[in-house]
Amino acid sequence: MKTTDLIAQIKKKQSFLIVGLDTDLDKIPKHLLKEEDPIFAFNKAIIDATQDLCVGYKPNTAFYEAYGMKGWKALEKTINYINEKYPEQFTIADAKRGDIGNTSSRYAKAFFEDLNFDSVTVAPYMGKDSVEPFLEFEEKHTILLALTSNKGAYDFQTKIIDGQEVYKHVLQTSKSYKGSENLMYVVGATKAQFLSDIRKIIPEAFLLVPGVGAQGGSLRDVCTYGMTENIGLLINSSRGILYNSSGQDFAIAARNVAQQLQEDMQDILVNRT
Repeated sequence: MKTTDLIAQIKKKQSFLIVGLDTDLDKIPKHLLKEEDPIFAFNKAIIDATQDLCVGYKPNTAFYEAYGMKGWKALEKTINYINEKYPEQFTIADAKRGDIGNTSSRYAKAFFEDLNFDSVTVAPYMGKDSVEPFLEFEEKHTILLALTSNKGAYDFQTKIIDGQEVYKHVLQTSKSYKGSENLMYVVGATKAQFLSDIRKIIPEAFLLVPGVGAQGGSLRDVCTYGMTENIGLLINSSRGILYNSSGQDFAIAARNVAQQLQEDMQDILVNRT
């Protein structure tokens, strides 16, 4: 998907919401466990209930890999369903891959060609040759982990080396990678106070922002410091949307939360100066 298509969808829907499909068999409604593929049955219902309120979906692959071949098949069915029925949706494989060049090439092929995701999250720790194989794919996006929302982020990401925080080194260095125009970045909502500095380094790049709601991040703070002329933000919500009811109305309950987020986003977009 071209960035221009993503921006057009954001403006059309007045939403920059990404629904995270972190589907856990221990948390989904019990009646779905009778289905032949409970994971896909849950995902399909959530997607159908929220597709007009969001601009994309982000399955976290760990929640599928944990169930072996059945889980991977459910992931494949989920991405195929989105691509076939709602092709305007931006899809993110939250896989956090990153390895030596030839291995990264295989990861990129798996997610971009075999599963046909629009983007994949990548860990930058191994440097340039672990990231550039992902950037070789045209009209696909590599979402680099920059400043994450977990407590352990402070172990390394904010440490100062040669007078600059590590996450800033990551941002600055990544701009020199071949294909860097296809980079996006993960910045946690709980790190909203860092967004002004981040925008000085990458003023236009899209940021995937987890951590709003369940992890305590503020949507308005993120937008105040991180929004660009072309919005430049994708706000992810997973648990906050998925598990609001364990009954037959689980999809309706998910839609209600997604709609509130969409309305909050619309209000921000309408009233921004």
